[in-house]
Amino acid sequence: MTQEPTILGQLDGNTLKELARVICGDDHLYYRRGFEIAEFLESAGWRNVPEYEGGYRSEWVLQQLIVRRESPMDLEKVLIRLADAREYLEEPDLLPTVINAVNTFLVHEGFRLENPGGRPRIVVCDPALAHPGQQAPVELKATMADIIHEPQMAALLQRRLDEARTCHANGAHVAAIIMLGSLLEGVLLTVVQQRDASLLRGKNPDFIGLKVLIGICHEAGWIDIDVERFSQALREYRNFVHPRAEFREAHTPDRDTLTVSWYVVNSALNDLAATQPEASA
Repeated sequence: MTQEPTILGQLDGNTLKELARVICGDDHLYYRRGFEIAEFLESAGWRNVPEYEGGYRSEWVLQQLIVRRESPMDLEKVLIRLADAREYLEEPDLLPTVINAVNTFLVHEGFRLENPGGRPRIVVCDPALAHPGQQAPVELKATMADIIHEPQMAALLQRRLDEARTCHANGAHVAAIIMLGSLLEGVLLTVVQQRDASLLRGKNPDFIGLKVLIGICHEAGWIDIDVERFSQALREYRNFVHPRAEFREAHTPDRDTLTVSWYVVNSALNDLAATQPEASA
């Protein structure tokens, strides 16, 4: 029989302890009673799960994980099941909380748990993302739907933001920066069209550039001067979508460049949300 492919190696003992804690659902996560933990392991695809006979749940789960430590595929199945929406039918809002809880320790192993489009998966990521200094320095306070009125366009732009995060998590710095520049251009053009389309008079929306859009939004008072200035820098890096542009600069964007780019985009989205015109009565 062909062995199923796996990307996990042997996980550290502390990682297994944290995994056991999440499976138990302690610390305001998805709480599972002893027999429900056994059912969870079976739902994950484990065979011959012993019956829970009492005692500390976390110790029992940890023992089961240690027994299967030499079988990375079994551990992958557990992680994938933790990101499966079918585990949280009664409390669906807990799914992202659980995924975030797993990623706080799994990142140290060089992996990340994701659920794009409802399809759980484990991806390789840069362990340096575990350090707060490597995260975007400005928290995104708004959702795309808060800024973009047309639902389909909001969903499209959200997908681009999600893809940028995937590139970030996998160390694809240039790809993430290009995606962020594309996202910013789409957001700014849509915002101008929905707030004051007269600002585009004489300009073809299909050919207007990011430089012009940044200027329009700043002059309209929708983004601050710092965001305007750094957005222009992001625009230049976005042009690295053309390899010749990167070759001429003789500089390859790194993690620090990407961190600044996240700052720009998050700040721009926050500014746009804060200057959102009130709906007509």
